[in-house]
Amino acid sequence: MNKNIIIAGVGGQGILAIASIIDLAAINLGLHVKQAEVHGMSQRGGAVESHLRISSEEIFSDLIPLGKADLILSIEPMESLRYLPFLSPEGVIVTATEPYINIPQYPDEEKLMATIEESATHVPVEAGTLARKAGSPKTFNVVMLGAASPYIGIEEEELEKAISLFFGRKGEEMVNMNIKAFRLGKEQATEQNPERGCENSPYTTK
Repeated sequence: MNKNIIIAGVGGQGILAIASIIDLAAINLGLHVKQAEVHGMSQRGGAVESHLRISSEEIFSDLIPLGKADLILSIEPMESLRYLPFLSPEGVIVTATEPYINIPQYPDEEKLMATIEESATHVPVEAGTLARKAGSPKTFNVVMLGAASPYIGIEEEELEKAISLFFGRKGEEMVNMNIKAFRLGKEQATEQNPERGCENSPYTTK
């Protein structure tokens, strides 16, 4: 099992939280994990990326080579295009559709999504709508994690365990809200591409 994941967005969108949850799930399964330091400006509104590598074998570099990413998980649509050179020919982009407009002359949203559609296999996610449905706009990033879960290579239940661990200190209500957000994201992704489910994700503690 080898998965190379780039998580992209802007500061304040919870990119490190996504990476930490995936890390917890992978480590719990005895997998090897390497995560690069965040690149770019991590203050709120600055571009952020994280390279996350998961494998059943030893990993020798924490940076993903060009053309080798299995997944670009983008919390902001324009940021997904920044990392296209890293995406493998079989790779997938999972991106939020709602922009974070932090620059002048931000691209036209319709044209932006059309460019993403033309660039690679992709799953667009209405993460803001689903986060509000889950109970809080702050679950935006966990909605995106759920949408990306069919492509991560780790069973849904293992990721949910990691969510419970990550948010456990904040109480049961926070855990349940984020589990709901995760499931809503997963549901939307599965509806769009039902052939790419967790049957391709063999790692579980069962």
